[in-house]
Amino acid sequence: MGEKVVAGQFDLSDRQRYRDKLRRCLTGLERLLAEQRFDRPQNLMGLEIELNLVGTDGMPKMLNGEVLERIASRDFQTELAMFNLEVNIAPHRLGGRVFDQLAEELRTSLAYADRKAGELDAGIVMIGILPTLDRDDLVSSNLSDVDRYTLLNDQIVAARGEDFVLDIDGVERLTCTSKSIAPEAACTSVQLHLQVTPGRFADVWNAAQAVAGVQIAVGANSPFLFGRELWRESRPPLFQQSTDTRPPELQTQGVRPRTWFGERWISSAHDLFEENLRYFPALLPICDDEDPLKVLDEGGVPSLAELVLHNGTVYRWNRPVYDIADGVPHLRVENRVLPAGPTITDVIANAAFYYGLVRALAEESRPVWTRMPFEAAAANFDAACRHGIDARMTWPRRGRYGGTVEVDAVTLVRDELLPLAEAGLAAWGVEAADRDLYLGVIEERCRRRANGASWQAATFHRAREAGLSRDAALAATTRRYGELMRSGEPVHTWPVGLPEPAPLG
Repeated sequence: MGEKVVAGQFDLSDRQRYRDKLRRCLTGLERLLAEQRFDRPQNLMGLEIELNLVGTDGMPKMLNGEVLERIASRDFQTELAMFNLEVNIAPHRLGGRVFDQLAEELRTSLAYADRKAGELDAGIVMIGILPTLDRDDLVSSNLSDVDRYTLLNDQIVAARGEDFVLDIDGVERLTCTSKSIAPEAACTSVQLHLQVTPGRFADVWNAAQAVAGVQIAVGANSPFLFGRELWRESRPPLFQQSTDTRPPELQTQGVRPRTWFGERWISSAHDLFEENLRYFPALLPICDDEDPLKVLDEGGVPSLAELVLHNGTVYRWNRPVYDIADGVPHLRVENRVLPAGPTITDVIANAAFYYGLVRALAEESRPVWTRMPFEAAAANFDAACRHGIDARMTWPRRGRYGGTVEVDAVTLVRDELLPLAEAGLAAWGVEAADRDLYLGVIEERCRRRANGASWQAATFHRAREAGLSRDAALAATTRRYGELMRSGEPVHTWPVGLPEPAPLG
């Protein structure tokens, strides 16, 4: 959805024309795949992080336009609501000391942005869902002043035809309604990109789907919404419900939600783009003048603009990406599973774990997705969102007997997946110092059963026990989180609770 979109009205002919163009784009993609026109292996990865703007009181600040003016860097962009920003790190080649390089670039970029936000009495916080957000913060008047967000909101609201219902039953239960998609803006995430060849795409995507639950278990960081303690990673249910174009009747009929884990392992990138056309009506039926098949006939590379735009309105947790760089098309797997934060070290550790693990799993002789039902991967994702580091997972049994077994997520990670991630990073050519440092962060989280979500919940309850009101405890937890985030030490080392007040005199 990074493309420029101009707000306007659509009529029936626009939608039919767009559907026809989508089919031509899909045919164009089929030809590109058949003709092997895609880029050769580059081992390229990319990183995006969504951020929150917060005042010194821990409350959200609706200032992204003003802060971006002061930052004045193309690396930073608007996001859905006025308290959101996004930072994009240029692609890097996997290998060497890439993770330390990424960490240093992020420290420099975020420290600069934080200073600029400070000129407006705000600061930047990396967190899955800001605990101090209130329902009144997430209304359409607080959406960023960008045409594409206004248009997307209008089209999703029109498709649904009634208020959105949020109903998340976790430690506590939240039920409320919204007249817009603004609650989606509460979800701030990390997106990990990996460029892959068409021949490797299905294996990498299947591997990413298989480990999505594990990623959430060790990386959960979103336990609060609107003052309620919900799931350890509340972003997925919130994102699905706040973008759900289906009224209850269509949900009952089994119509698929636009925020979607998926329902099957795949054999080609084409499978996912074809599903997009088959299952999801257009939200933004905007056509350009390119004829993709004519461009191909003339030896060119089509932009497939409609296919790309439509793909951007289907919110898969692992999304296929078609793009062109230097005139050559390529494919990427975009992993959208992880929440932002807590620290840069934690973000890079999550990235190292993911890139190592998908490399190793994609190259196994008996891949995990041939030994585990897709439904088990989806159930693992759900369990991890609900229970975080304490989740239990279904995973293929080791040895010759086959079948699956239920296991603690931390046991699975420490005994089986961390050694695989280590081997995968070695295969990428990542140096041992980088590999050991960042995978060590994941191992320590498992050993201590601690991540961002567990720290937030424990600190909030300590504050409540100390006599703070619910709102005051959430604000104090957020302020303390910001302090520790800026210290840079990974979350498993953070002391639980609020600091003791300094003695007088």
